[in-house]
Order: sequence, then C-alpha cells, then structure tokens
Amino acid sequence: MTAEEEVVVKPNWLRVKAPQWQRVGNVKEILRDLNLNTVCEEASCPNIGECFNAGTATFLIMGPACTRACPYCDIDFEKKPQPLDPNEPERLAEAVKRLKLNHVVITSVNRDDLKDGGATQFAKCISQVRETSPQTSIEVLIPDLCGNWQALEIILQAKPEVLNHNTETVKRLYRRVRPQGDYLRTLELFRRSREFAPEVYTKSGIMVGLGETEAEVQTVMEDLRSVDCDILTIGQYLQPSPKHLPVSNFVKPEKFDRWREVGYSLGFLQVVASPLTRSSYHAEQVKELMKNHPKAKSQK
Repeated sequence: MTAEEEVVVKPNWLRVKAPQWQRVGNVKEILRDLNLNTVCEEASCPNIGECFNAGTATFLIMGPACTRACPYCDIDFEKKPQPLDPNEPERLAEAVKRLKLNHVVITSVNRDDLKDGGATQFAKCISQVRETSPQTSIEVLIPDLCGNWQALEIILQAKPEVLNHNTETVKRLYRRVRPQGDYLRTLELFRRSREFAPEVYTKSGIMVGLGETEAEVQTVMEDLRSVDCDILTIGQYLQPSPKHLPVSNFVKPEKFDRWREVGYSLGFLQVVASPLTRSSYHAEQVKELMKNHPKAKSQK
C-alpha cells in the first residue's frame, strides 16, 4: 500500500483536530532551549497537537537515534549512536519544572550498545526530576534491556510510579514487527518488575491493524494479566512512510470498546483503547488510578 492509497482509505475516526500552534510553539521553544527530544516529534505521534496544547510531552532520552530498526517505527536507526550526555538528566528536570508538569513520561531509544541498556541514565533522570519537582509523578517507558534484569532493577530502585514497556503486537507477528524483540522476554520483564518492586504500577501497550486476530489480541491481554500488568493501552497502527510496514486494516472504534470491556473483565486497573491511543496518551490519568487503587509500599 502506498502512502497515497492509505490517505484515501483512512477512515474519519482517525482524523485529529488541528493544534493550537501558539501553545505547541511554546512547548517546542522550551524543548529546543534545553536541547531535548520528544517521542511526540521523533515518532510522528498523531496526538502531538493535543498533548502539546495541554503542555505535556513524552521525553525521549539517549537519542534521537536507535540501535534497532523496527519496521513499524519512525525513529532513526543508527548502529553506533552518540555517547550519553551527562547533563541530560538535569536539562530534562528543568523542562519538567518549566512546563509545570503534574505527570511526566520518560522514554528512550534502544541502546543495545550500552552494557546496562541505559538503565543508569533512566535512574539519573528520575532522581533529578524528584529533586526539582517532588510533586510530579513519573512514568518510564523502557526498552527490554536485552533481558538484563540487573539493569531493570537499577531503574526500579529509582522508584518511578509507573513502569511501562510496550508489547507492541501479538506473539505470531513478533518476527515481522519487532524482529530484535522477544515476546516471552517482554512477559518476563513484567514478572521481574512485580517481583523487584510490587509498589510500582506496570503498564504495556499494543498496536492493532497489522494482521492480528481478535483472539490473538485477547491472548496478549491474558498473558499480560498473568504477569500482573496493571494498565493496558491499545491503538491503531499507522504507517509512518511507504518504507514502513503497511497497515493491514483499520479497526473500528466499536472493537476498541469491546477490547476495553474485556480488559477490565480480566482485571486491568485501567484500559485506554481507541484508534488514536498511544502508550503515553493521557498518561496523566494514572494520578486518579493511584488514588483509587493504592499499592502497598515495598519493605525492601
């Protein structure tokens, strides 16, 4: 499918409102001033206008280039990315302070070139935000760290409120969609997270429209609940460019509604499911979830 064909068949429910560019420009100005990247821009998120208008952003650290070349993702690939910036945590914390965020999402590119996959940089960013904005809740959207569970523990020891890792797709499609990932490794990451830090809320997300079946989507939900994942997001995959994986089908909003109901019946604390949902879309709603479903603090 070409980009032109996709535009023709894209349904009305995938239209987004034009952003208020003055507010978008204000957020971008702060990001440029502090030399920071956002996944909103790097991954061409369709919700950039809404989120920037609300004064929120998902910060992309250790980038902007990634050591993996997943065929669905619009982030640039680079086999040997730049060394880590030791001042990045301080600049990120300053941005959170200037934007007066109540909840911040910190994500990263994959850094398979680093021994700890970037876990120490995540921990430093969490600590700096805690120091400058103690009332801000923190969500980290992390890579799979190549199964380095010591690195995972480094991140969890910094005590983010939410640990997010995207499953992305169903098990059958992993080799095609996420060739350097591993479905069972993703589930193990959640199992280990619950073991290391039971007080941290865990979250995952999947894309639909890549050729999966309804039964396969429900299996992913069941598998995530089997490792006590708390929050689930489900959104429509959109092809970033003609060189990326094509969209297999556009899923109707009613099906997202059904998946939301199934998710709650399985025991998820929160299910955000709609065509335009992305992993950090409306992430600030976790504040209410934390009030309604408090977790016991770890004794470690």
